[in-house]
Amino acid sequence: MDKLKLHSPDLTAQNIAKLAELFPNCVTETHNDKGELKQAIDFDQLRQELSASIVEGPQERYQLNWPGKCEALLTANAPVAKTLRPCREESVDFDTTRNLFIEGDNLDALKLLQETYLNKVKMIYIDPPYNTGNDFIYRDDFSEDSTSYMYRSQQVDSEGRGLVVNKNANGRFHSDWASMMYSRLKISVNLLTDDGIIFISIDDVEITSLRKICDEIFGADSFIGQIVWKSRVSEDTRALTGLSTDHEYVVCYRKSPVGKLRGVKKDCNYSPPSA
Repeated sequence: MDKLKLHSPDLTAQNIAKLAELFPNCVTETHNDKGELKQAIDFDQLRQELSASIVEGPQERYQLNWPGKCEALLTANAPVAKTLRPCREESVDFDTTRNLFIEGDNLDALKLLQETYLNKVKMIYIDPPYNTGNDFIYRDDFSEDSTSYMYRSQQVDSEGRGLVVNKNANGRFHSDWASMMYSRLKISVNLLTDDGIIFISIDDVEITSLRKICDEIFGADSFIGQIVWKSRVSEDTRALTGLSTDHEYVVCYRKSPVGKLRGVKKDCNYSPPSA
């Protein structure tokens, strides 16, 4: 016997989905009254779409903005009352090695490293979460898998049945990802030497957002290049679009603008990690 659904349809979500089909550029992300991210309609943009003349609204400017950006900046600048604890029993030649392996929250670790390595790091390589269907949903203080998130956000019931017509990409909003990256990149730039370089691995999902965030933090003139490398040989049968993407990217930025450093070439030889 089938169980009765003890809930009504989410008409707002259905209406947003209908508008998204007609005006995808009018769909944005915002916080609800509980501080949670949700999809919403940019009514100023929608009014403009439905008008034959320019509609008065917020002052236009060239920028990347998202819910939580100011909080991400505060998070990056906030001090942390923690310290690094040596684990001699898990280490090899702790007192003589020139290598350091740090285990813990990466944001806290980056902040602590500023005490010793401010403006001293020549190269940084990071491989952040790609914000895809196989990733965890990241927060500064916890992580949870997609199934747990769907239940907590009331998109499915305890048995996994859907409660809303249109799922918000399993909670992997661009805003969450951008906030996570913004605070960490703000600290990373402090660690680099003047001629220091950062390499960041990424795929198609957030490559555009990453480039804009890096342009803001490092400066567009500090962009060295966007490296494309072949990451797949066999066909990706999981691709929902029908297009099997066989490549990913490594974005490269320098701390100082490229043109201000003499003898700098915009050539970058990169060997991807072996599978």
